[in-house]
Amino acid sequence: MFNVGLGLPVADPDRLLDWARLSDEGPFSTLGLLDRLVYDNPEPLITLAAIAGATTRIRVQTEVLLAPLRETALLAKQAATLDRICGGRFTLGIGVGGRADDHQAAGTDIKTRGRRLDTQMAEMRRIWTTGDIGPAPCRPGGPEVLFGAFKPAALARVARWGDGFLAAAPVEWCGGLFDTVRSSWAEAGRSGSPRLVAQVNVAVGPAEDEARRHISAYYGDQAEWALGRLLTTPAQVRDAIKAFADLGADEVMLYCWSPHTDQIARLADVVTSSC
Repeated sequence: MFNVGLGLPVADPDRLLDWARLSDEGPFSTLGLLDRLVYDNPEPLITLAAIAGATTRIRVQTEVLLAPLRETALLAKQAATLDRICGGRFTLGIGVGGRADDHQAAGTDIKTRGRRLDTQMAEMRRIWTTGDIGPAPCRPGGPEVLFGAFKPAALARVARWGDGFLAAAPVEWCGGLFDTVRSSWAEAGRSGSPRLVAQVNVAVGPAEDEARRHISAYYGDQAEWALGRLLTTPAQVRDAIKAFADLGADEVMLYCWSPHTDQIARLADVVTSSC
């Protein structure tokens, strides 16, 4: 069965545990949560810890956590702790963050965020491997790490430090991105294959209007692009799942912008009929 996960809506944190429990009972593989600093969203690691405690089988994932905004040793400890308390169900989706206001609030330099992330990954892998700072994660070397990226230098981090790639991009872009990641993986001499995860925005049924409002608030002056690619019918979602599967993706994350839990049942029907 092809894996399909849900990106959790951030507009109403009080509903997230309901989302978690209902999703855990459905056909979904993973629950993902975005990260921003200067925005009205719940902090992802704390929230996913609560979600892990409210579920039994579904994976939890940051998509993506903005690592350069955080202190490295503490982040390594938090990630390992979450991985342990959820029994290895945690995936650390990670990226640099491109919003100046987030970096200004964190006191970090946006111009050096890529170099900082490379340094952070080296240190976190060392911590997870040596056990200098506990607890040890469930998996030797640390939890699964996916990188969200678009540019070649950022995509190369997948092979250097990661386990796979998270593509928050439309189907027509992903073929080239996936090929680049696969090529750099092979050139680096990595065994096996990188894990490839796609992400699309969805709002099926009467939730569409509310989802559009939240997308507009989140993306600001870039909202028109995101709104134009919002999937709003079961057929569109099914077609996207198939298209990503045909490109060789291992999983698709359906990111939900409306907090109404009826989306879970609607999307479960789509997933069940697609996979």
